[in-house]
Amino acid sequence: MSAQPALGATYLGDRRCQFNVWAPLAERVDVHVIAPQDRTMALEKNPQGYYQALVEGIEPGATYAYVLDGVHECPDPASRLQTRGVHGPSTVVNPAFDWCDQGWFGLPLQRYIIYELHVGTFTPEGTFEAVISYLDYLKDLGITAVEIMPVAQFPGGRNWGYDGVYPFAVQDSYGGPRGLKRLVNACHLKGLAVVLDVVYNHLGPEGNYLGEFAPYFTDWYRTPWGTAINFDGPDSDHVRRFFIENALDWITEFHVDALRLDAVHAILDHSSQHFLEQLSKAIAARAEELNRRAFLIAESSDNDRRLITPPDIGGYGMDAQWSDDFHHCVHTLLTGELEGYYEDYGSVKQLAKAMQEGFVYSGVYSLYRRRRHGSPSGDLPGQRFVICTQNHDQVGNRILGERLSTLVSFEHLKLAAGLLLLTPSIPMLFMGEEYGETAPFQYFISHTDPDLVAAVRDGRRREFAAFAWQDEPPDPQDEGTFLACKLDHGRRDQGPHHVLLEFYRELIRLRRHLPALSQLRKDRLAIQPCETSKSLYVLRWSATDEVAFVFNFNDAPAELTVLLSPGRWSTLLNSADDSWGGNGSSIPTAITSDGEVTLAIAPTTFVMLHKDER
Repeated sequence: MSAQPALGATYLGDRRCQFNVWAPLAERVDVHVIAPQDRTMALEKNPQGYYQALVEGIEPGATYAYVLDGVHECPDPASRLQTRGVHGPSTVVNPAFDWCDQGWFGLPLQRYIIYELHVGTFTPEGTFEAVISYLDYLKDLGITAVEIMPVAQFPGGRNWGYDGVYPFAVQDSYGGPRGLKRLVNACHLKGLAVVLDVVYNHLGPEGNYLGEFAPYFTDWYRTPWGTAINFDGPDSDHVRRFFIENALDWITEFHVDALRLDAVHAILDHSSQHFLEQLSKAIAARAEELNRRAFLIAESSDNDRRLITPPDIGGYGMDAQWSDDFHHCVHTLLTGELEGYYEDYGSVKQLAKAMQEGFVYSGVYSLYRRRRHGSPSGDLPGQRFVICTQNHDQVGNRILGERLSTLVSFEHLKLAAGLLLLTPSIPMLFMGEEYGETAPFQYFISHTDPDLVAAVRDGRRREFAAFAWQDEPPDPQDEGTFLACKLDHGRRDQGPHHVLLEFYRELIRLRRHLPALSQLRKDRLAIQPCETSKSLYVLRWSATDEVAFVFNFNDAPAELTVLLSPGRWSTLLNSADDSWGGNGSSIPTAITSDGEVTLAIAPTTFVMLHKDER
């Protein structure tokens, strides 16, 4: 398969276009060029079921479709652009672009401070172009990587992106492939890496024509979102090729720095080499060819260390994975919610384990799952884990899509920020979190099939059955649901919102400039939780400095005695200070320790102490 032309319609210049589609289920495939000049040409079939032809007289912008067995006309499974939606013809695209990032080699993963955004709701315009105007703001905040939720073409103009049905086509309403390239180029010119969220565990239900061409799907497994992709059955080599080529396209043609793979626990594969291992090796090889960094970040609910361990010791070789455990620990401590999957969390000791190891459920019994869950992770480096206190799932999969800013107090928001940015893992902020955005992030769609819309509405109601929420979920098909999720960036200049923004900015600055914090070393981390006082003492150190944090999750003051190495310590940050919108604190700006210090910590606040050995 390595000698095969690229999938889809590849414009070669000089009005020539190479068409290549895998369609072993068809006896005959024609390419129907619809515009600007209507004509139909037969494609030649090779022994592996690929239909191919080099066609003259084709220019970028030409629209086309494949005709299967002279009857069924379908868009290209590897279409690069769908200007007329998921049911319309595909468009030939010229991949040429004037890149200005030739000096960009990527950032080390341990330097990533990720900002997750949804293109449609991040700005009023909802386009890639509009995001560019906010890059200076993100850079000034201290963000180093922008994570974009899925952009593969989905039905209509409103969707989270996980209903994409053309993995190679960039959503036209966002600005299409050229718009995405402009955004990536602009990010790199400002020193920002780009993470793209991709979905390889399923395709959306509307406009999904892949099954008409080839055995892309299997009945052997089911996913929560429908039919599973055929990664290990007959003809699965070609299915794997389709998705690996897609991943390589994002890295190569679009200069993306990292891919976040959605719900890899739903990529079901019992072959001798798991698809994820094959993908990891392909991405690593391409990164070496390009002489720049490229990473794979998994989302998984399995707490499976194999995802992020090297293939030579039985792993899949991915670079990092999301740690839901950290989010769940913080959320339950701050909100007191213990319904649904939150019933497994709620203790300070669990939060300490999440910070120290990565996984809380590392082979221990889960009440929610009613079985043992997870694998040990304490020996894995901190940069293998991406942590958050909010993300699109944890906000959007609440019945009303409430952000943390509408669930807890201002003091709790500062606690969450401190935990996120002072833990030796890779932090990820969800758009607007840094200033306490209050607009919800609810589930929204724009399907055209009334039966599908009804099924989605019913499915959302059933999803919330495990929780105690009594509200009626907003209608995902209603445009008003989507519009309500648009960020109000003007809030960040107002009152407590501005204070919180500056608080995040200062935490990120300290994280990046203090050696004890910038080095994501779990072996230089000590944590002491106390359930009685609902407090957490954290110590991190380097060869040149030490940083200590004391978190008080209680609504009452806490007087805590902590171990600090002898010498002079300075108070770098106290969330109770007036300057951070707090009620004041008695902790002095300088402390001399003889090995033990007693601190009076205000309710729901934390203090950060620093000792410079130099």
